[in-house]
Amino acid sequence: MSTTPDHQTYDPRAVEARAQQHWEGRDAYRVTETPGKKAFYACSMLPYPSGKLHMGHVRNYTINDMLTRYLRMNGHNVLMPMGWDAFGLPAENAALKNKVPPAGWTYDNIAYMKKQMKAMGLAIDWSREIATCQPEYYKWNQWLFIKMLEAGICERRTQTVNWDPVDQTVLANEQVIDGRGWRSGALVEKREIPGYYLNITKYADELLGAVANPDDKNYLAGWPERVRLMQENWIGKSEGVRFAFAHEIKDAQGALINQGQMWVFTTRADTIMGVTFCAVAPEHPLAVHAAATKPELQAFIEECKKGGTTEAELATQEKKGMATGLFVTHPLTGQQVEVWVGNYVLMGYGDGAVMGVPAHDERDFAFAKKYGIAIQQVIAVEGETFSTDAWQEWYGDKQRGVCVNSDALNGLGHKESVNKVAELLIAKGVGEKKTTWRLRDWGISRQRYWGTPIPIIHCADCGPVPVPEQDLPVRLPEDVVPDGSGNPLKQRLDFLNVGCPKCGKPAQRETDTMDTFVDSSWYFLRYTCADNHGAMVDGRTDYWMADGGMDQYIGGIEHAILHLLYARFWTKVMRDLGLIKVDEPFKKLLTQGMVLNHIYSRRTAKGGKEYFWPHDVEHVLDGAGKVVGARLINAVDSADGELPVGTAIDYEGVGTMSKSKNNGIDPQQLIDTFGADTARLFTMFASPPEQTLEWNDAGVEGAHRFVKRVWNFGAKHGALLKDAGAVVQAELSAEAKALRREVYVVLKQVSYDYERMQYNTVVSGGMKLLNALEGHKGATTQDAAVLREGFGILLRVLYPACPHLTHVLWEDLGLAATDGGDLLDAPWPTVVEEALVQDEIELMLQVNGKLRGAIKVAPSADKAAIEAAALASEDFAKFSEGKAPKKVIVVPGRLVNVVV
Repeated sequence: MSTTPDHQTYDPRAVEARAQQHWEGRDAYRVTETPGKKAFYACSMLPYPSGKLHMGHVRNYTINDMLTRYLRMNGHNVLMPMGWDAFGLPAENAALKNKVPPAGWTYDNIAYMKKQMKAMGLAIDWSREIATCQPEYYKWNQWLFIKMLEAGICERRTQTVNWDPVDQTVLANEQVIDGRGWRSGALVEKREIPGYYLNITKYADELLGAVANPDDKNYLAGWPERVRLMQENWIGKSEGVRFAFAHEIKDAQGALINQGQMWVFTTRADTIMGVTFCAVAPEHPLAVHAAATKPELQAFIEECKKGGTTEAELATQEKKGMATGLFVTHPLTGQQVEVWVGNYVLMGYGDGAVMGVPAHDERDFAFAKKYGIAIQQVIAVEGETFSTDAWQEWYGDKQRGVCVNSDALNGLGHKESVNKVAELLIAKGVGEKKTTWRLRDWGISRQRYWGTPIPIIHCADCGPVPVPEQDLPVRLPEDVVPDGSGNPLKQRLDFLNVGCPKCGKPAQRETDTMDTFVDSSWYFLRYTCADNHGAMVDGRTDYWMADGGMDQYIGGIEHAILHLLYARFWTKVMRDLGLIKVDEPFKKLLTQGMVLNHIYSRRTAKGGKEYFWPHDVEHVLDGAGKVVGARLINAVDSADGELPVGTAIDYEGVGTMSKSKNNGIDPQQLIDTFGADTARLFTMFASPPEQTLEWNDAGVEGAHRFVKRVWNFGAKHGALLKDAGAVVQAELSAEAKALRREVYVVLKQVSYDYERMQYNTVVSGGMKLLNALEGHKGATTQDAAVLREGFGILLRVLYPACPHLTHVLWEDLGLAATDGGDLLDAPWPTVVEEALVQDEIELMLQVNGKLRGAIKVAPSADKAAIEAAALASEDFAKFSEGKAPKKVIVVPGRLVNVVV
């Protein structure tokens, strides 16, 4: 079938195949570092090669593609690369399930997803493609790891981990379900094992300044405020007082535990006189000491070890405690304070102990009420009454309160009392003002197979020895099939056994691999010079990262903290090692909204939940048209047998598309049915890029109808448009002038919308243009010229969203020969100012404030001319009823009101 606009039928497969063949034939998207052209680096977060693209990918990459194509038409040298975040646990899980090596599964998925991306028509420079599981990439993870060891940014320490005693492996927190391993079901243990840490805390101040201080030279003004705040909270700078409770508790050898001091940190030193208990972590030396003679306490500590290891987990779990029978001495009052073990205290945060002030901390209040601990008010707010019956928000208010029941602190506000407490504690030699951070150093060791091997060799005589640089990369064997019983690298003797680089004696490689966040912390820098096998980065990196980093980064809000924080840290490390010149990696950040769809489910006879595809369901509506339920429109196999048509099921509203909830849409099926241009257009038109997009089948069909209308307009007017000449403004009819003016008014708005990346209104602008062109009925040569000019502008406006359709129409209507060559590089249309000038303008006519008609005057008409036109109009004569005008009010450009 012909794909020229002379043929009436729109065939997206043929159109898209032709366009993609053209782009591939001229290697259209290969980008080089061209002097004299404004470089612009636009990058989407690289995907995990799970097997198929999902609609979130389609939306993310189309946003990036529209930006790339628009900027290229505006003369920029634009880099849009792509790669694969290919290491990680999902590949190991798939390997376990399918009994295949993760490598083969991963590379097969990459090939399929790359094919899908090409079908979308994305303007990706595939010459820069990377996969983080390739030795050519992870060699530089290993190289920089060694450089960080040498610089003191990386060090080996012990870490508390979740250990599955059956599978003999460390589990991530999310793999621990109700205290048991997600796969084996075994009770998880807490273990201290050695691992490698990156000292991100050394950069805490710098990381915080760029998200929290608008006066900081690197302030990330181009990031969403929400993301800046999330990072600020995660870094968590706290200014307060660190001090010690003294004690006489001795260990089995008779020595004072921790030199007779139990240290705590607090941001609420003003409440120090309200301490009625202290809580320590289960691993705290005082807890361990007390448990040695208390079996019930030892059992409680073992129970605590099955809990979470992060603040987020501890915040949501039930707070439990047990008294140790030990007491410490309050540093100001001298009173004895009982020590408890609390499951909500982490040994790795601060000193592993906290002071308990139930009257003014909500968590402590609940803990004290649960265990009958005294609650002592030490902060009062005028007009408020304190009670121990229930927590009230003002109990924790440090802004309005003053100290009471606090001796020398009485009457002082928060700041003054904190300073006074610090002064008193410093004088006693048991305290100091201190700044602490929620941020913790980044533990990168993972007891897993499918990841970057840590380049360390363990020698009995020399200890841990870095792999010499010339021996990098340490290659990961790709033929391993994991069986779930620990790290299979421990069984690969050809990988494990090696000579010590220092002494030459038999030694063993480190079998831990790196956290996959390492892979994604710098991949965007590698895109700039992916073919350089002799260096991590080179001068091309400076070209693309000039003037403060990548110009535009695009990705999901779910990566707002860890990925972005680690990427910022990694950038600063590379800067300090002299590899790059920027302080921050991303100047602007767009966090695109999620793609949502309806969710339908039912409970099975055994109490489980199963989900249904939207195409098998219809809504049940009440009399007002509100959705109150759902029922099947197709028979469906379920856990309880076949469910017939009409079966009632539950409607859960809309939520993120998910395979597990059967509410995802396969992009490939969408492309096969409607074409890539329709899929792209719908995802851009349905919602602004940063907002959620609710899936709507009718909306997809509407987008497809619009795409066909564009094609049909070109088909219907093909011969006329090919032969049309240039527009001569002076020779245009009034109707042609009005059409041309509307075209340029819309173009002006669309150009503005492109600049602010509001692509939904860009698409609606294209729809306005097509409506205007379709509505024009003139038949002169100048009418044809205006239609040709307008349709050429429409094609350029729509091109970033629908590149295939517009490319073919542009070529076949002869616009490539006359309007700038290949549409990919055709210049963005400029607004012709003379087209915006109106011969006449219309003003609303009011008589005594009521709308009675309209008058037309010259744009330059003064007040006297407008008055004269209004009084001479037929509408005024009709509605004034012969009365003489008392006053004429003119609102320039809008209306004239005659008062009679």
